[in-house]
Amino acid sequence: MTSLNLANISWTPLGHGHCHHQFQLRDACVHVAAGEFVGLIGPNGSGKTSLLRCAWRLNKPESGEVRLDHHNVWKQSSRWCAQRIAVVLQEFPDAFGLTVFEVVAMGRTPHKGLFDGDTLEDSNLINQALASVGLEGFEDHGFATLSGGEKQRVILARALAQQPQLLILDEPTNHLDPRYQLELLKLVKRLDIGTLASIHDLNLAAAFCDRLYVINHGRIVASGTPKEVLTAALLRNVFGVEALIDEHPLHGYPRITWITQP
Repeated sequence: MTSLNLANISWTPLGHGHCHHQFQLRDACVHVAAGEFVGLIGPNGSGKTSLLRCAWRLNKPESGEVRLDHHNVWKQSSRWCAQRIAVVLQEFPDAFGLTVFEVVAMGRTPHKGLFDGDTLEDSNLINQALASVGLEGFEDHGFATLSGGEKQRVILARALAQQPQLLILDEPTNHLDPRYQLELLKLVKRLDIGTLASIHDLNLAAAFCDRLYVINHGRIVASGTPKEVLTAALLRNVFGVEALIDEHPLHGYPRITWITQP
């Protein structure tokens, strides 16, 4: 079981002066324990995606450390990271001409030599991954012909085929209708591997995350369980919106109702 530790991460986008605080990260600390589902929430432009990119070895932090268990991620090879960390992004890959099976098979690449073909074990893992996201029978469909929601589920299947020890998700429910939003997050939770996800919908974050980190202007401003974090005062301060917060009548986690003036 693998944990993730981001310690005092600072990062500034190239070409931006220090006045541009939006995506600038300052001393961000995030911990994901083995098997824990941790959500990252905050307004658009607060630095969520930038922080995730530091975690999966795309943005090199100016200071601070990213550790997977005791290993400094930035001192390892990209292949080492790809064998352990799977990433599901908002944008879809340009998989021109590839079938669904071929896209999911890319998840096996980090575990293979340059000229290795797919083994029976690979095929089984790919088919299992497709079954787990509800896409059996889609193996031969062209990826480009799928709906946005189907593509998102294929990308999750590719991540599962990677057999990661840590999952990083950037707005994974963006393209999905409510049924598949719930199914995808339930599936991720059942995997029981450390997961760090930026989540736009705060009610989904409250329902599925064990803990939340709130990021605003590149700084972590709050962390804790959804009950501890999702207060009317925090939502007013960070998102600039008034909200009523009560308990979900069936499950007891916080439920947010935004207050809009008519």
